[in-house]
Amino acid sequence: MKRRLLLPTVFLHGSILLGTSAQAVAMPVAANEERTGLRQTVNKPQTILRLKEFDRPLTRAVWLLAKPTVSTAISQSLQLDEQTPSGNEAEEDEAEEEIVVEGKKAPANTAPTYTITGEEIDKQGATSVTDVLQSLPGFAINDAGFGADIHTGFYYRGTTTNQNTFLLNGRPTGSNVNTYHGATDLNTFLTGGIDRIELSSGTASTLYGSEAFGGVVNILTKEEIAPIKLSALAQGGSYGQQNYRAGVAGTLNALSYAIGYERFQADNDYPVPRGAANRGPDGRLFNGDTKFDNYFGRLTYRVDSRHTLRLDAYANTSRKGLLYFGFPLQRDRLEHDGLNIGLSWNALIGGSDDSILTATIGYNRDNFNTFGPTQSVFFRRGTLESQGLTARVEHNWQILTFYNLRYGLDLRSEFFEGETLSTVPSLTRFNAAEKRDRTNTALFVLNTFKILANVQLELGLRQNFNTEYDSSTNPSVGTRWDITPNIALRGSWVSVRRNPGLDQLYLFDTVHNWLPNPDLKPETGSAWTAGIDFKVTSGLSAQLTYFGNRLENRLSVVGGRWQNIGLVNTNGFEAGVRWELTPQLSALFNYTYTDARIESGVEQGLQLSTIPFSVAQIGIGYDWNGWQLNFYANYNSGSRRALFAETGVDTRSFSSSWLNLDLNARIPIVQNVAFLVYLENLADVSYERVNRIYQPGLTFRVGLSAAF
Repeated sequence: MKRRLLLPTVFLHGSILLGTSAQAVAMPVAANEERTGLRQTVNKPQTILRLKEFDRPLTRAVWLLAKPTVSTAISQSLQLDEQTPSGNEAEEDEAEEEIVVEGKKAPANTAPTYTITGEEIDKQGATSVTDVLQSLPGFAINDAGFGADIHTGFYYRGTTTNQNTFLLNGRPTGSNVNTYHGATDLNTFLTGGIDRIELSSGTASTLYGSEAFGGVVNILTKEEIAPIKLSALAQGGSYGQQNYRAGVAGTLNALSYAIGYERFQADNDYPVPRGAANRGPDGRLFNGDTKFDNYFGRLTYRVDSRHTLRLDAYANTSRKGLLYFGFPLQRDRLEHDGLNIGLSWNALIGGSDDSILTATIGYNRDNFNTFGPTQSVFFRRGTLESQGLTARVEHNWQILTFYNLRYGLDLRSEFFEGETLSTVPSLTRFNAAEKRDRTNTALFVLNTFKILANVQLELGLRQNFNTEYDSSTNPSVGTRWDITPNIALRGSWVSVRRNPGLDQLYLFDTVHNWLPNPDLKPETGSAWTAGIDFKVTSGLSAQLTYFGNRLENRLSVVGGRWQNIGLVNTNGFEAGVRWELTPQLSALFNYTYTDARIESGVEQGLQLSTIPFSVAQIGIGYDWNGWQLNFYANYNSGSRRALFAETGVDTRSFSSSWLNLDLNARIPIVQNVAFLVYLENLADVSYERVNRIYQPGLTFRVGLSAAF
């Protein structure tokens, strides 16, 4: 079977679909082209992703040859060799490059999937993974950018950071400690080393962990298949913003490499109104400074046409002040250091292209250190070090034309050390040091049946064995019906479970004076989606999804101690619309509605705090011959406040809705060098983003980017 494939990129801030042109595949071994049936032709570039490319991953016959799209790395668990030309070569081509692949078609998606490339992340000016994700359908991230604090909300379909699975090159990253200590702080993951970010849900929780209540986010780092490519960026802007990055990547015979560094820092000392969190005596945000450093590297060795080894590492450091919702001024500091290293082996086995074996081992370390004064007299400190060893073996086997089998084994050992210190006389009895560990083993299987030519059924099962909690069985099901080539219906249901963090079980929180609870139960429940994908015209496509989840024993703090608060029901709707008006002019619309209701306890009937009911993005962009101009608007309906200490305002009140308007441009100066300008909050309004944390007025960033 042959089919034409355009590899997608993104065009605007908040877009995951706009602007495409396939990039040439530069496979050094010409013999592979004949064996796999891959050929390339050149035509005029396209700027809109068609529905068929949006919902379907590449065929498996592109092993070691083509760049994976939206769901390849997640739905197939492959880290394929990416072979693309340098940016200059792509710009010089006067036409769209076509890749024709022969082979069996991989299963389609039964839940919505999204991707955004590093090139398009640069276009939108996002500096962190949080900035990127907040503009995708389903996400309600109400505090990113200026003064962003880890206390404020990161939600995907009403679920928190710890209720989603985050992968780095297909491996678990971050830690399972409580968000208020640090956890997976995506503000510290800068974008300079990212090749693309992929998001999946539904039966992906069978493959990557039953704690994926909302979904699976896979961050893939850069790898350039070219003789050598150098890149650099320098930016500066309002309130001490500075962003620097440099990287080199290339290929030497069968070895490809990439290495880079990036720093982002900001003073964040902008004026805030009375009543704002951490408003200093001078009327400016106090203790809001940040400094992040990221280091990344990747080596890939092509043993032969059927075997590949890859070693990659990512390290980040964060130094920042912590903000809080109460009084007096919070002076606590947070030091966060993270390291993730992995080695993977991919192989085609059995003499065909339909049987793929992947083996991966990894190491993850997160160290958190919070410290500061208490009541200007006493002192407190909390130190947590979380380490994880992971191993995974997976076999992806197209047994028959109508039956695909994915099965494997996941191992993860967690090691936790924590120490707390408080000099407050009434709290010294809680000073302690803890050292704990646990291991989780999981067997998983996902069966995909092609019942009819246009009807697909997925049946999955994940069996978890935990040394601290009982074993659990978590099934999943997904289905898809392609009614016509332009209209498809899909749905999914998964059983989910997340064990409490080791710090929530055993370690006192000196910053908030929260007590641990060794009797906590796992959060359990189910999550589901139902939706439709359709293409209205050749230039207008949309994806609409209803989502929901029902979570028992949700964790929260009650009376200063971690408790299972009972049942939370979430229902919502997300939409993504993409429209190509002309080959140079494109538009987008994203909308997410989230109703996350507490069904038991003292807050029964209330929306979960800091989760807005509605968020939306509208954008339009122009891209011609290296010139870019993007305008976008972001709307937030406001969210319920939490731990609010201002007189006359309680935790049942909502912050006001807000609308933010931004504009950015890329202006070529000479070949390979461009001037960048970003204007944010064009209306120059200081509004409350969430829970007394405010956006400054009109701000700017300017800089230069270069690639050779």
